[in-house]
Amino acid sequence: MVSIDRFTAVSLVGTKSLALFLLVDLLLVSAVGGRTAGHDAAWWSFSPVIRPDLPQVSNTGWLQTPVDHFVLARLEAEQVVPSAEADRVTLLRRVTLDLTGLPPSVIEVNSFLQDTEPGAYQRVVERLLKSPHFGERWGRHWLDLARYADSTGGEMDEPRNMWRYRDWVIGALNGNMPFDEFLIWQLAGDLLPDRTEAQQIATGFYRCGVYDRLAGNGSDEIARLETVIDRVNTTGSVFLGLTVGCAQCHSHKFDPISAKEYYQLFAFFNDVDDIFQGLPSKADLASYEAARAQFQVLEKELAEYKEKVKGKIRRWELNLTDEDRKGLPPAVQVALQTAVEVRSAEHTKLVNAQFFLQDPGCQQRLKVIGKLQHDFPERVLTPVMHQRKDSRDTFVYGRGDFHSPGKSVVPGIPAVLALPTGEVSSKPLANRFDLARWLVDPDHPLTARVTVNRIWQRYFGQGIVSTENDFGRQGSAPSHPQLLDWLAREFVESGWNVKELHRLIVLSATYRQSSGLRSDLVERDPENILLARQVRLRLEAEIVRDTSLAAGGLLCMKVGGPSVFPHQADGVLESRANPVQWTLSPGQDRYRRGMYTYHWRLTPHPFFRTFDAPEALASCTRRYRSNTPLQALTLLNDPSFVEAAIGMADCVIREVPDDDVARLNYAFMIGVSREPTSEEFSLLEDLRQNRLQEFRQFPERAAELLGQSAASQDPPVDGFQRAAWATVCRAVLNLDEFITRP
Repeated sequence: MVSIDRFTAVSLVGTKSLALFLLVDLLLVSAVGGRTAGHDAAWWSFSPVIRPDLPQVSNTGWLQTPVDHFVLARLEAEQVVPSAEADRVTLLRRVTLDLTGLPPSVIEVNSFLQDTEPGAYQRVVERLLKSPHFGERWGRHWLDLARYADSTGGEMDEPRNMWRYRDWVIGALNGNMPFDEFLIWQLAGDLLPDRTEAQQIATGFYRCGVYDRLAGNGSDEIARLETVIDRVNTTGSVFLGLTVGCAQCHSHKFDPISAKEYYQLFAFFNDVDDIFQGLPSKADLASYEAARAQFQVLEKELAEYKEKVKGKIRRWELNLTDEDRKGLPPAVQVALQTAVEVRSAEHTKLVNAQFFLQDPGCQQRLKVIGKLQHDFPERVLTPVMHQRKDSRDTFVYGRGDFHSPGKSVVPGIPAVLALPTGEVSSKPLANRFDLARWLVDPDHPLTARVTVNRIWQRYFGQGIVSTENDFGRQGSAPSHPQLLDWLAREFVESGWNVKELHRLIVLSATYRQSSGLRSDLVERDPENILLARQVRLRLEAEIVRDTSLAAGGLLCMKVGGPSVFPHQADGVLESRANPVQWTLSPGQDRYRRGMYTYHWRLTPHPFFRTFDAPEALASCTRRYRSNTPLQALTLLNDPSFVEAAIGMADCVIREVPDDDVARLNYAFMIGVSREPTSEEFSLLEDLRQNRLQEFRQFPERAAELLGQSAASQDPPVDGFQRAAWATVCRAVLNLDEFITRP
């Protein structure tokens, strides 16, 4: 029988005959009973990752890192020249936003421009890689994959303390944890010998998913099984880059994954118990220990005081009137009626306790202790995974219906992904720890490829494989296959060094190219597959807000901690089946970075959804960017952005002498890291003058605008000028250039 794949079938039947194509495809799948390992073993993503040699190029002067060899070789083969390097300000703004999610400050821009010594850009990159905000920026990307949220989802959408897992991700990335450890801890941290608190918290990766306890007509078992399905599909999407979920109901139509193999993966997660552990962070633990030490001191002082006033108890007892005695608890009355000489220890204890309750000195000390107990830091209950001692039976569910169990299966992996002989493949995989070690085996064909492709995607808008969530036969072929394999092999052989991978990319000439549109590429390469230039990317939702707060001098730079509640419009939570309150966080907490905003799955913060943040119902491997009028209206009118504009105006007024020209240039520098052109300057100055005249004519408009700021400021100008400058800053913050990574 001649082997025909589905792509050959397309060419045979023609693209116009869709019905015939589908019939041919169905016949092909039926003929082989679903894809077999042998049939697809040669598919590029299932083949071993072999490090290719660096290709030879003519323009060797363009090269900066090994990455450039592969890109330039393709460009030279296509007779296309790469774009010139971006100007220094653009380069600084690009890499700062990419590595930290924050714009460069005016001081950082000026410092970089003044650094004319060789290696200036490299020094910036090293500084940014060491920044604590690197973990926040790239942690947010990982949380998209982990479907992170602060609530369970489903009809009740109940709160969960997932922020401890979020903090672990940030810390792991800042500490440059090797990616193989990063993966193993999340997949099987609870199975590691002598597991640490951090390893247990890491398993929160699989606790981030939706859990609807009302699913399946209230059946907890149905809800549990749906959670296991979510974990299998998440594993396939995040680590394998495969649509394994298609095999839940039947063998995969296009990839070599049978229904049996799907439920063998299911078996790895079927023996998990979802538990909550009280695992305090270091900050929590420090507060807890400090409070406990204070508590012990107060208790010691109270005991010493009680001993000191013990001699007054008999006098108090003798002075009690009959009316006083009637007002005491019955047990105390009985004790008092018993002669001192024959009282039991319990009687004496009751009398003494009653005396201490009314003694002013004891009352004062007990009041202090009571307040401390009320405010005592709690050990946060964090959702984690725990392996059961008794294993559950796993079945192949007919058509994915949990009410139709078929043959039983044991843990296993798809045959097409079986590794060459080695320690991991020499014996059957029994649990999640074995599965994790298999995933990070140096010979695994997918894990490293999928991971480096996803990181590449963040820098260039799309991956080397544009279908970043599907490395199977339905996905796209890599645009630069040798580059992908070189990066994957380099990643593994570097010890899965994440920051080194980032360094390789951002130092490359490919990354440093201008993103300017080129007329010669408009028709020839409109999607920039050849990488002959960089691309402009609209900032993600959280970063849009962060950059605005940073420009306004309002952003709280604290890293980690519980989720917060910044400004949100009234009425967002009214449609919930489970009523909750959105109480505005006090002080600096309302100005935390966007990734710390409390995320209700059922009713997410509308700003983030407006700017295309994921709902966290499933792994988000790529955020798509929309362009809507609502986004422009939000940037212009949302109270948070108006407040940021007022804060930015206050910074401009305070930090620049009484010079309107210098102030306007400074405002533009804060916003987009450069001074305005003469045309831009004229437009903004006209805006300022017109608004200043308007506010003097209608003072209530200035008061209305400035009243939207909760920050206490006292700039050295009158309210009309302050409002006029706030309008200018508002315009700058609404520029396309401000919300775009260049």
